Amino acid sequence: MTRAALLPHHASADARFPALAPRIADRMQHIEPFHVMVLIARAKALEAQGRSVVNMVVGEPDWPTPAPIVAAGQAALARGDLRYTASLGTTPLREAIAGWYGSHYRVSLASSRVAVTPGSSGALLLTMGVLLNPGDEVLMADPGYPCNRHFVATMEGRAVGIPVGPESAYQLTAELVERYWTPRTVAVLLASPSNPTGTLVSPEELRRIHALARARGARLIVDEIYHGLTYGASPAQSALCFADDVFIINSFSKYFGMTGWRLGWLVAPEDYLPAIDKLAQNLFISASDVAQRAALAAFEPATVVLLEERRRACQAQRDFLLPRLRELGFHIPVEPEGAFYIYADASAFTQDSYRFCFDLLEQAGVAVAPGVDFGVHRAATHLRFSYPKPVEVLGEGIERLGRFLAGRAVRS
Repeated sequence: MTRAALLPHHASADARFPALAPRIADRMQHIEPFHVMVLIARAKALEAQGRSVVNMVVGEPDWPTPAPIVAAGQAALARGDLRYTASLGTTPLREAIAGWYGSHYRVSLASSRVAVTPGSSGALLLTMGVLLNPGDEVLMADPGYPCNRHFVATMEGRAVGIPVGPESAYQLTAELVERYWTPRTVAVLLASPSNPTGTLVSPEELRRIHALARARGARLIVDEIYHGLTYGASPAQSALCFADDVFIINSFSKYFGMTGWRLGWLVAPEDYLPAIDKLAQNLFISASDVAQRAALAAFEPATVVLLEERRRACQAQRDFLLPRLRELGFHIPVEPEGAFYIYADASAFTQDSYRFCFDLLEQAGVAVAPGVDFGVHRAATHLRFSYPKPVEVLGEGIERLGRFLAGRAVRS
């Protein structure tokens, strides 16, 4: 028998069966590509060709995972007994996360309210899955992290982007939430500190928004994945400090430097945990066992000392980059107090942030993120700079950016 005879019948051309056009689900029409990933891929391609690229586009720390966490992961691998875990996470890690809220925020939190997830994305997906019916609305800031609205769309809800600007530090206020409220509103999503703006919601405004949502029978969801990376007089306050009926999203990726381990967590009201558990079982069974074992070392005192050193370095990097961008002509009316981003108004240079970012990468070897990734409100005139890089790298990026802008001025 010939090799061709062994192939399935459908593998060979057959005129009786015309080629099928792909049938893509309708929900995909509302899910846009993540333009940052396109820029990252192009930057890597240029580097593979030998080009030097100053990368201020990636939303992750520039430092490696702290050594104690790596050592804990290596020890888990050496033991070799890695399995599926309980869908809500291992008991030791859920207890450690609850303990972190006690030591860091002075909040008494039952570990039964903690769900360990594959990244904070898993936590957001679970939250939207248990809260939304088709057509339900979630209010959120525009600009904001793009995947948030896509998680809502995936669960057949409707993300309502509320335009925000420097007058509210690019954050929602109770007044804005009330203005955009409709009978279909079931949740309000805040991010503090925010991606892409690095700004915080004040504790007072956080309380007002929570009170408004609660009075109308809706839930408050607070993305706290950049907690720990704040640079003001006091750290950001968790919404759990004053409310136990909120959904809190957090992650080991940012402050703890574990992006590649893909591990996050969700804190939810107790009565939602059975539904969350059931959905987690079906969506992803459990988070990575080895990542969970490694993450236990994230809360050790020696690790926290290292993380605080990195936080201070990140603040120095912000303090270096911010005035230099302003000197080049970027308008940055609100000083970012957290995360590791600067959201800059580039209207003096472009009305097409996507095209500008590609030109900057190709011509100057500098990668930054276009505002169009983060919403529609003034998105075409804004750029996001990610700054957790050595100061000398940031300095090189500023020099290249300055030459690029000067060249554009000459050509125009």
